[in-house]
Amino acid sequence: MDARRRELGVFLRTRRERIQPEEVGFAPGLRRRTPGLRREEVALLAGVGVTWYTWLEQGRDINVSAQVLEAVAGTLRLDRLERNHLYTLAGLRFGPAPGEDALLPPSVQRTLDAVSPYPALVLNERYDILAFNDAYCQVVLDLRQVPVEERNILWLNFVSAEWHCMFVDAETTRLHMVAAYRAALANHLNEASWQELTQVLLARSPKFAAMWERYDVAAPTAHDKILDHPEAGLLRVDPAIMWLSQAGQTRMNVYTAADAETEAKLRALVDVPAGRGAVRPASARVSPGQSSREQVFS
Repeated sequence: MDARRRELGVFLRTRRERIQPEEVGFAPGLRRRTPGLRREEVALLAGVGVTWYTWLEQGRDINVSAQVLEAVAGTLRLDRLERNHLYTLAGLRFGPAPGEDALLPPSVQRTLDAVSPYPALVLNERYDILAFNDAYCQVVLDLRQVPVEERNILWLNFVSAEWHCMFVDAETTRLHMVAAYRAALANHLNEASWQELTQVLLARSPKFAAMWERYDVAAPTAHDKILDHPEAGLLRVDPAIMWLSQAGQTRMNVYTAADAETEAKLRALVDVPAGRGAVRPASARVSPGQSSREQVFS
């Protein structure tokens, strides 16, 4: 922890020194002894105390909230990778906790692989992504390309601007997701990781903040969805939720085909032989509706 705090201080100093005072409205001055912004200027722009920010750069053992850290990140103009680095050094994570996926029995990954060509993933109550199959990567979102610290459904839907996939009726899905997260939060009010995720979502996403203000609560449920895939077109899926008793509130979501056309498209996308698995000849029970191309992953 001491080494990480020292590294955090060095990182903040180097980011501060690369910003010229005139870029943010300060006079360049003739008596500046260091390049870039002063500590007190960063504190002023971020809306934090000068003493607190000084101690942060000095690597002292102080409390750091996600909301305040986000203000500092914005002031220092950090990009996505730099923000992730800052949060990691500060001990804040928004994806799965290190080693949490290792708590899953090997049978879970074997099951995920076996249900191909159906996209499937494993989530915990906090919407961290703990495991997934290749079909999910090929059809919905290539999670292999997403840094582990960003593998959280809420983060991907409300904050990330780089990872895209297309589900119709995104607004309804997001509303339910926020309501389910709020309901789950009631059992984790004293856990820092939950509070940190909530605060950074409120700070980074006006859409999440607006939905959060509704104070809706719900339980995770499955309902038919339509994915507007860039190559295959509309895919009608019928999600199935399976609770993994070995891992508490952890659940597996499997996106089965809702009709024969989608079944064929999934098999073509994932390259699964037609003779493998059962084809459920069901007609689509959902209407395409208005195709709002927004990123929704669960």
